[in-house]
Amino acid sequence: MELSEQEQVRRQSLQTMRDMGINPYPAQEYVVTGHSTDIKAGFKDDDQTAAWYTGKEVSIAGRLMSKRIMGKASFIELQDSKGRIQVYVSRDDIQAPVAEGETPTAIEQQMYNVVFKKLLDIGDFIGIEGFVFRTQMGEISVHAKRLTVLSKSLRPLPIVKYKDGVAYDGFNDPEQRYRQRYVDLVVNEGVKDTFLKRATILRTMRQIFDEAGYTEVETPILQQIAGGASARPFITHHNTLDVDMYLRIATELYLKRLIVGGFEGVYEIGRNFRNEGMDRSHNPEFTCMELYVQYKDYNWMMGFTEQLLERIAIAVNGTTKVKVGDNEIDFKAPYRRLPILEAIKEKTGYDLSTMSEDEIREVAKKCNVEDTEKMGKGKLIDEIFGETCEGTFIQPTFITDYPVEMSPLTKMHRSKEGLTERFELMVNGKELANAYSELNDPIDQYNRFVDQMNLGKKGDDEAMVIDHDFMRALEYGMPPTSGIGIGIDRLAILMTGQPTIQEVLLFPTMKPEINQ
Repeated sequence: MELSEQEQVRRQSLQTMRDMGINPYPAQEYVVTGHSTDIKAGFKDDDQTAAWYTGKEVSIAGRLMSKRIMGKASFIELQDSKGRIQVYVSRDDIQAPVAEGETPTAIEQQMYNVVFKKLLDIGDFIGIEGFVFRTQMGEISVHAKRLTVLSKSLRPLPIVKYKDGVAYDGFNDPEQRYRQRYVDLVVNEGVKDTFLKRATILRTMRQIFDEAGYTEVETPILQQIAGGASARPFITHHNTLDVDMYLRIATELYLKRLIVGGFEGVYEIGRNFRNEGMDRSHNPEFTCMELYVQYKDYNWMMGFTEQLLERIAIAVNGTTKVKVGDNEIDFKAPYRRLPILEAIKEKTGYDLSTMSEDEIREVAKKCNVEDTEKMGKGKLIDEIFGETCEGTFIQPTFITDYPVEMSPLTKMHRSKEGLTERFELMVNGKELANAYSELNDPIDQYNRFVDQMNLGKKGDDEAMVIDHDFMRALEYGMPPTSGIGIGIDRLAILMTGQPTIQEVLLFPTMKPEINQ
């Protein structure tokens, strides 16, 4: 590996530290008693509090982000897990850690002139023991008394510069940022906050489900049948069993088995895998939440979903309104409910409810849908909706009552012939959730699977196959049930106002790197 000049200098500094008897990677615990944001929050503006807080001893640790040397005294900026704080370092005050009863050695005496001034670099982790004070310029700072080297950085960090509060000359190439997320998190403000908000989404979701009495479970990722959705799977091989297996495309069929087994409500938040395209809203592996509750239907689920998303929005942003690009989206309940065929008629003028499959195919061609000959009626309607309608629904909208051909796992509609009790939630022009009154008639379900296999024979490589064990479970009896799947990555995009799925995935899928 060829090293840059800066990397060579850092390795020389590393060796010099070791020659001085300083371990650049110590093993012992370093006790932290305060964080940057907590220290600043505790230093109030009123005189009484400030007088008490001034001189308070603290021990902080973090990454050295800037260093201004001014002779016998210097200022550094330390970045910890919560933020940044200024540290004042004086040659006459700074020491290395010394055990109780021991006298300072040559290391302590050289701590400022050699270690601090010459051997520490931007990106190094250090520990600072000292006391809190406010500088003459009014900045809350820590006066360093002792300095400990905690980890030497051998690669220089990119330095993001600011002018009038605007970043420039920074680490902003998307491919670099996604490949080296560890650097992105360090140097670019706001990136870490996005993932903290994502964690809040998941924490709030779990809290709501747990309060309702539903049970979080885990189901297999490696499956012998890729079922529960219409998608292309990833294929792998199990050597011991000598069988091909699939990375799951959905958790649905296993979660329904648990409803058969007697759970009131079950949910799983986990990874699904679909061997399909990658773009601003798709990643081959993605996080999905699926929830199933007995004795409920899709009408109940619409109301539950409204309350769920409203509460998540408030937990993440303190309001139901979120700015996403040029759009302000309001997650306050209730949301509009619109049957899919009415949505198509509203946007295109075509009433598909009275048309034959061939007539719908002609409409699809007029709507620029390609490869229509391989599609059945339901797929055609789905493609027409996606091409002409989906992107127009910005505010949360439940698109309901899908044709049976599009919904092989869904109950027939109780009053609308040929339709099912299904909804998809559209937000900012994309599907966010998919939900049903779940089909629990085993004979009907078997016939739907057969229809799917026939579509597969026509060339639809996303058609489902029969899961015989799931059919056996249904034959033991599944109570009336409602289920929903919510894409966590897309929800995170909305709640954090990010433009792409890559911005809310810590490590998105990318092409192999040629030169590392």
